Amino acid sequence: MSNKMKQRFAYAFGAFGHDAYYVTLSTYFMIFVTSTLFSGADKATEAKYIGIVTSLVVGIRLVEIIFDPIIGSIIDNTRTKYGKFKPWLVIGGLVSALTLVIIFTNFFGLAVSNPSLYLGLFAVVFVLLDSFYSFKDIAFWSMIPALSSDTAERGMLATFARFGSSLGANGTTALVVPIVAFFTVLTGGSGKESAAGWFWFAVIIAIISGGSALVTAKFSKENETVLRTQTNEKYNILDVFRAIAKNDQLLWLALSYMFYAIANVATTGVLLFYFKFVIGHVTEFAMVGVVSMITGIIAVPLFPVLTRLITRRYVFISGIILMLLGYFTFTIAGTNLWIVGLGLVLFYFPQQLIFLSVLMTITDSVEYGQWKNGVRNEAVTLSLRPLLDKLAGAFSNAIVGFVAIAAGMTGSATFKDMTVSGIHTYKLYAFYIPAALMLISMIIFISKIKLTEKRHAEIVQELETRYSQDEK
Repeated sequence: MSNKMKQRFAYAFGAFGHDAYYVTLSTYFMIFVTSTLFSGADKATEAKYIGIVTSLVVGIRLVEIIFDPIIGSIIDNTRTKYGKFKPWLVIGGLVSALTLVIIFTNFFGLAVSNPSLYLGLFAVVFVLLDSFYSFKDIAFWSMIPALSSDTAERGMLATFARFGSSLGANGTTALVVPIVAFFTVLTGGSGKESAAGWFWFAVIIAIISGGSALVTAKFSKENETVLRTQTNEKYNILDVFRAIAKNDQLLWLALSYMFYAIANVATTGVLLFYFKFVIGHVTEFAMVGVVSMITGIIAVPLFPVLTRLITRRYVFISGIILMLLGYFTFTIAGTNLWIVGLGLVLFYFPQQLIFLSVLMTITDSVEYGQWKNGVRNEAVTLSLRPLLDKLAGAFSNAIVGFVAIAAGMTGSATFKDMTVSGIHTYKLYAFYIPAALMLISMIIFISKIKLTEKRHAEIVQELETRYSQDEK
């Protein structure tokens, strides 16, 4: 196997572990909190502390978001014999894996026996988790422009990575319920979930996430080109924010993606509630992971083909339209699992194509910013996408906690306990509002994004000519 193929597969495996971790943190941690963490407390106390944990998670993630461009600048200014990305990929991957396991515990019973102490310790651990996860997240996705300056090869790397991440995220979704149930029974618990079941689920995800980061670091290699070596100077924090502010294509794309990402996680974050409380078939939730995995396996390899036929601009637009049709299908499905399945196909099939369209446009904005401002900011530029995913993840955590309480979907509640008002509340935040946000995202993309594949190739050629003349 050639070095190029090894690099592609290693990067794909890194994405597999990375997205398994992301979906666990952004979705299933709050499911653990709302269903198991405070078991044993009375309902009022349980609701109170679920609300506090939710607020802590959202608050910490929102505050730390402003530091992501700074983390990007630290990575960009890193100089080691291993490159600037690998050290942070490994350190961030291992520390975030360890802290994930810790937050999936009740801290030796403190969540019930001494909730105040639990909340203080939890806040410290979660700050560490989110900080080191950010270093890993930004380092991982920022590697693409460093591994190749060719748009086609970048597209292949991104396609391999998204294939891996699709398997990681969707495989986690498909297996979370049986894994938790298995370890619940194995540790002597009853029912389909317990604190021990969730803990061992987190251990599995942590091992996969940390191990895949090591594999990616070992088999990837930064590509030194004239575009990178000519702009190798260090820069300060003010330069970071100036670089972002002056890159208009990056900012408009970030705004468009923000609306999309928040809408997406608002829905995916509470889909388990949809099956458990609205449809009344929680065991069928595995179909979400199966559908999303199969559609991802089909969609990701299509990306290079579709971009050659209709360009990534129209891939993005078509994808949003399909997801809007998916929302419509969910609203009319009732408890019919066949219609629900159709809605899942419409909702999940375009997601990988939309992500790749955004990722490749952000990646190309590295050269756009370099062409426009004279400074190359790889990690800083690519930090915007993880930043927005963290923002969306924070909203996901907030929405899960809010919907669980507002719709009466906490603790021992079942499908039979649901009211018409509770189901309407669920659909408002899971389907109606997210659909409106997706529409806004598409309008911004259509009207403001001008950085096409053709324009990027022209920019790269101009930059190579400029630096070649400077060397003479």
